[in-house]
Amino acid sequence: MRTALAVTLMAGVVCGVLSCWLVLVGWSLMGDAVSHAVLPGVVLAYVVGAPFALGALLFGLLAVTLIGAVRDTSRVKEDAAIGVVFTTLFALGLVLISVTPSQTDLNHILFGNLLGVSRADLVQVLVLGAVALAVVVLKRRDLTLFAFDPVHAHAIGLSPRRLGALLLGLLALTVVVALQAVGVVLVVALLITPGATAHLLTDRFSRMLWIAPLVAAGSGVVGLYASYYLDTSSGGTVVVTLGLAFALAYLLSPRHGLVATRFASARRRRLTRV
Repeated sequence: MRTALAVTLMAGVVCGVLSCWLVLVGWSLMGDAVSHAVLPGVVLAYVVGAPFALGALLFGLLAVTLIGAVRDTSRVKEDAAIGVVFTTLFALGLVLISVTPSQTDLNHILFGNLLGVSRADLVQVLVLGAVALAVVVLKRRDLTLFAFDPVHAHAIGLSPRRLGALLLGLLALTVVVALQAVGVVLVVALLITPGATAHLLTDRFSRMLWIAPLVAAGSGVVGLYASYYLDTSSGGTVVVTLGLAFALAYLLSPRHGLVATRFASARRRRLTRV
């Protein structure tokens, strides 16, 4: 449980921070693509005896490169390129799982196995998470400008293409971190839900960068303990807890929640009639 808690906290913080930029830039589908595309890399890493993180990172970067190549060298638009690349790589991973003889249940790659994380896996998660956070802290101003106004970023000498590539590289690295916690299928929830929740709770990006990782880490801890007492899937329960946190923000956010906006709309109609 201590190891699972450490992995959950690191994955939640890293994914929560990066999710702020993914939500603002509109790369939710890209996060989904990269998280699924790493599956064949993980299986191949198992076959050759390499660390899972290495295979996942290589195929995450490969997916990003292929999507960009298809988008830039054909008439296919980005969303279609994402769909083609990630479904093909994900299906390749499923095929590799089906034909790979193993004494280990490789299905935990799909859905996570928090309580089965080894000390070696924990070290990988902590190191990769620390690297991702360090890069984000060092480049946060440039990445924020890229998210809000890439034209202005280019005007002051920054390269939007390089910043986009950096963000995609961080995405691939973060997927590797979260893979140990919730598996391939549920990684996208950690990458998107915290940022979307924070976006409902505040209008300031600086506050989003605090709220999103707190929501992710808090939901991770609550979900992990709930899965222990309810005897349910740990990764799935963490994601369900994240979804409940988003639902509360969606309904009860002081400024952007459904209840607040309906109340404000009804009040405006009453004032108009008067």
